[in-house]
Amino acid sequence: MLLSEQAYQKIDRELTKFPSDQQQSAIMAALTIAQEEKGWVSTDVITDVAAYLNVPAIAVQEVATFYNMFNTHPVGRFKITVCTNLPCALRDGVKAADYVKQKLGIDFHETTPDGLFTLMEGECMGACGDAPVMLMNNRHMCVRMSSEKIDAMLDELKQHGESA
Repeated sequence: MLLSEQAYQKIDRELTKFPSDQQQSAIMAALTIAQEEKGWVSTDVITDVAAYLNVPAIAVQEVATFYNMFNTHPVGRFKITVCTNLPCALRDGVKAADYVKQKLGIDFHETTPDGLFTLMEGECMGACGDAPVMLMNNRHMCVRMSSEKIDAMLDELKQHGESA
């Protein structure tokens, strides 16, 4: 068992939401719980989740690699996903992404040497009217991200990351 007892208890709670013969329905929830604990879902974690859910490992692997909210490689403490889909691109999404790249000194799919930031490119986040849009750690949507707002966000995250 690779996860904590608390993580397995959370997975057990998710399993109660589905019929006993439909445990594969809890794959996304189980992966989310595992990633919250481990920071990413390694091959070993995927295998462990599959065994715990009593489903084939390939079923869990398919979910983990299909959805971009799952990190199948280590990422920084703060994962910034920038929408560069066409509507956002037309409203400075690419410009915002280039600005973040320049500020952090990394490209998409890279992590800063201090391990604080990973930059990812994302598809539509459903907020085209608020472009440029960024998603922080798959949970917090940041909208209308001007250079000034990006600077403020990065400064705040750096302070938070250094104090932890």
